[in-house]
Parts: sequence; C-alpha cells; structure tokens
Amino acid sequence: MSTLQSTETAQKWLSPSFDMETQTAVKTLLESNPDVLLDSFYKDLEFGTGGIRGLMGAGTNRINKYTLGKATQGLSNYLLKNAPNNGCRVAIAYDCRHQSDTLAKVVADVLTANGIQVYLFEALRTTPALSFAVNHLSCDAGIVLTASHNPPEYNGYKVYWSDGGQIVPPHDSGIIAEVNRLNFSEIKFDANPALLEYIGKAVDTAFTDACVANGSLELTNRDELCIVFTSLHGTSITAMPETLEKAGYQNVHIVEEQRVPNGNFPTVASPNPEEPAALKMATELAEKVTADIVIGTDPDSDRVGIAVRDLDGKIKLLNGNQTMVLMIDFLVKKWQKEGRLNGKQFIGTTIVSTDMVSTIANSYGVESKICLTGFKWIAKMIVDFPELDFIGGGEESFGFMVGDFVRDKDAITSALLACEIATDAKANGSSFYKELLKLYVKHGFYKEHLISITKKGMDGAAQIKKMMTALRDKPYAHIDGERVQYVADYQAATLQNLITGEESVIELPKSNVLIFTTEQGTRVAARPSGTEPKIKFYFSVNTALDSVESATKTERALDEKIQRIISELSL
Repeated sequence: MSTLQSTETAQKWLSPSFDMETQTAVKTLLESNPDVLLDSFYKDLEFGTGGIRGLMGAGTNRINKYTLGKATQGLSNYLLKNAPNNGCRVAIAYDCRHQSDTLAKVVADVLTANGIQVYLFEALRTTPALSFAVNHLSCDAGIVLTASHNPPEYNGYKVYWSDGGQIVPPHDSGIIAEVNRLNFSEIKFDANPALLEYIGKAVDTAFTDACVANGSLELTNRDELCIVFTSLHGTSITAMPETLEKAGYQNVHIVEEQRVPNGNFPTVASPNPEEPAALKMATELAEKVTADIVIGTDPDSDRVGIAVRDLDGKIKLLNGNQTMVLMIDFLVKKWQKEGRLNGKQFIGTTIVSTDMVSTIANSYGVESKICLTGFKWIAKMIVDFPELDFIGGGEESFGFMVGDFVRDKDAITSALLACEIATDAKANGSSFYKELLKLYVKHGFYKEHLISITKKGMDGAAQIKKMMTALRDKPYAHIDGERVQYVADYQAATLQNLITGEESVIELPKSNVLIFTTEQGTRVAARPSGTEPKIKFYFSVNTALDSVESATKTERALDEKIQRIISELSL
C-alpha cells in the first residue's frame, strides 16, 4: 500500500464509527508522524501461527478495540453460522500486558452483543488454563489476549476451537473470510450483561488438579529437590506455585522481584525464558539457595525455560530441544512401565525441532508424527487421529504438552514434569543433566541453535521475502563441507534430492519454510515468523557421544561447527 492509500484509509478512521480518543490519535499521526501512519495503516493485521499479534495503537495494522472488535465480530458471525442448536459458548482469558484486561472486556462485549454466552476469567490467567477451560466448560471457542514473550508495546489475540486447540483449517480461513467481509461500522459493541459470566477458582482448581494428574510420576522424595521459580512478571504466578504444592513440592523459592504481574517487565530486557539474561535473577537466587533446578515462564505461561546444574555444578539453561527429548523419553518410559504401550500411541513434534525426538520415540516402538511449526498443528493431530493415544509433544521454542488435557503449549504441567524428572534422577544418584547426557550416549549428541533476524515494518517484510526468494533461487549446495542432499520447500510442497534428482511431494499444508539437510544429517532451516517481524534460521548438528564424561568436549566441537556454518552462510 502506498502512502496515499494509507492516508486515505486513516481518514476513514475519523468517522463517527470510531471513538474520539481513536480519532484524536489518528489526527496526530496524519498531522505529524507520516512514518508511523504508514506502518499503522498499510495493511490489516493477519492471523499467523499464533493468531493476531502486533503493536498496540490506532490503525488497521495495530492492536486496538476496533481491530480486535472486527476479529471478534467475524468470529461471532462464523460461530453463529456453525452453532449447535443450544447456542454458542466462548471462554476468554488475558495476560498481564497493557490493556489486556480492557481489550478482553471489549471482546466479551462484542460476543454477548451477538447473543453468545461468554465465560470471562475474573483476572489474568495462563494460556494453558484457557485451553483447558474451553473443554472443561464445553465451549465452542476460546480467546486469549496475549503477545506471548514480545516486548511491552505488543499485544495479541489467539482463537481456540472447541477441542481446546488453536484454530486450524477450515475454521481459520472461514473466520478470516467473515472478518474480511466486515466494515468497522458493523461491529456490535452493545453488550448483553446477562450473557457474561465471570469464572475463576473452580476452573483453577480443576486445571491444577489435571496438571498434577498428568505431570506427576510415582515419587516419594520431593522434599529433596530445591526449586527456584520466576514468573517473569507474568501469569504463571496464578498457577505454578499451587501446582507444585499440590504435587508435594515444599522447597520452592520464588523470585520476589518478579512475582507481581507487570506489563512493563521492569527487571528484564525481554520476558523470554529462551534467553539466559531473562533468568539472571533466578539463577542468582539458585546459587544462594543451592537449587537443583530453575524454572522460568513467559508472560502467558505457555513457554518454559529449564536451567539445571551441569557436570561441573554450574547452572545451565537448556534449549527447548534438550528439555523436550528428556521429557519425551520419561513420558514414553512411564507409559511403558504402566503397560500402556500397544502400538497405538504417538508423540508430536515440528519440522524445525530436533530429529532426536523421533529417534527416541521409535526406540520404544512409538510413532513420531511431525507437523508444521506451531502448536495448533500438534493439537490438530490429536483430533485427526482419534484412534491413537497422544503421549506428549513439543517444539524447539520452549513449548511442550503433556497428554491431551491441554491442547496448547503448557508451561505449568511441563515445569512439574521437569521437577519430577529431576527428583527421580537425584534419588538415583544422577541429575537432570546427566540423564540428558545418557540419552546422547544412547542415541547420538544432537545440538541445535537458533538465529532470529528482526526486520520491522513494511520494508522489513519485503526484505524477509527477498531473503527467502534468494534461498529458493540459489539453494545451498554445501554446508560446512558437507554435500546438501535434501531441500524441502514446504511452500512448494516438494522434497528434492539434489544428488539423485528425485523429487517427492510433502504431505503437509503449505508453509513458507525451507530446510536443507546434508548427507551427514546437518540441517539448516529458514522460516519467517508468523507472529513477529523476524526471519528465523534453525541449525542442527549431531555426532556420536562415547561417554557422559566426553560430553563437554563433544558439545564444544558441535558448537564450533554451528558457528562455522553461521559464518559460512553470512548470517
């Protein structure tokens, strides 16, 4: 869209369909801030892998009462067309971000104005609690207001279907079509209070009980484990302490400076547990209390970072793949011990996550199903294969799911499972980290790394598109001296063998992802983010590990290999 078109779109927001506060903000942009005006109006916010996410402010490309109102009106229209005879029900939750509570009420108002029953959490709650509530309350859909781990100026809107998973085809395109048909003047904001019910403690209790039931092992020595937990000013403070206590953990130390929910996230540069800096205060506390494990969650509590002591006794933040493979191994082993494996189970993971997950699952005779990036696709597999039991799953971005009672990333149950694994290991003279290394000895040492390149605004989107086009036009032929054997283009749905020239079809929905795999199993993936102005590059290398004692030296060699690849590819 040109500057002129953006200006014309902005001027439409000066009509009586918009409140005076919004009109004033738009006037200011028109008069004195053309760059922000262009970015605010050059496109409409889009549904990505995690729903709608963007900067807050006035404009079609911003999070505000009108863009979310329009999304909700479209959702309402779609629900009413596909509603059961007894009417529609929608559950709503929101996180600690600025305006999340007021925007949640706007969303609730639009739904009730359309005759839809709404269950709105009385205060902030976690994303997994919302996913659980959708099923628990027999809702037709769910909504959570969150921007996950994005900076404070962001907010977002995720839509869930009746199974508790985020919307997937055909519902996503059906809802989007309804939204695109609408003018802002068609949004119904006049709420029907009779259709709004606030929910809280009863659902909380059911949720934490389910977390304990699904995330616990048969253990008796939980007092031996020392835990440090930080909510990073987010929503997990509403559920994590209670869940750990219900499971029997008493030796839990909370980072008090980060306990109170705060959308400014004042003690961290970024509330992202993937980043060691975000857990600095937690690791410092861990040293003071000699903790065995550190738990940190993002603002909406769907991602969890786990830090444990390495072979030298130092606190080490594990990456998402490392945490996932150990969790998967323990979950499958638990099912095996209980005599529940009969060839009709599976675990789920994504195309950019470690191949080691599949290796572990297959070693137990359990099927590994691989889907596109985004937990909605893992949840969809549970629906698509009702004849199979879902054990658990995860992805590299610190997201894990234990069982199917929650159909999205669940930091609460995952953190509990990590504590159970650490407790069991400690009781047997081992540790969380040593158990991970034992898996590397058994299956090979897999090491992954992620680079995210941020390209903001309209020009940024064009740059990301150009980078992906260049990779398609001239794919890598060699990576660190290894010949590239396979190029998987998920947008074209093709898998090319560069050595034989053979080409096959990828049986997954199309997505803008490229994966290059060498003859030795080294892998580089490129994927524009569906929720952030970023392009992500994923690296995976592996080698044999002859002993736990050799792990430090082997990991160093793998890290050096990754850095060589990054340098070689000029990233």
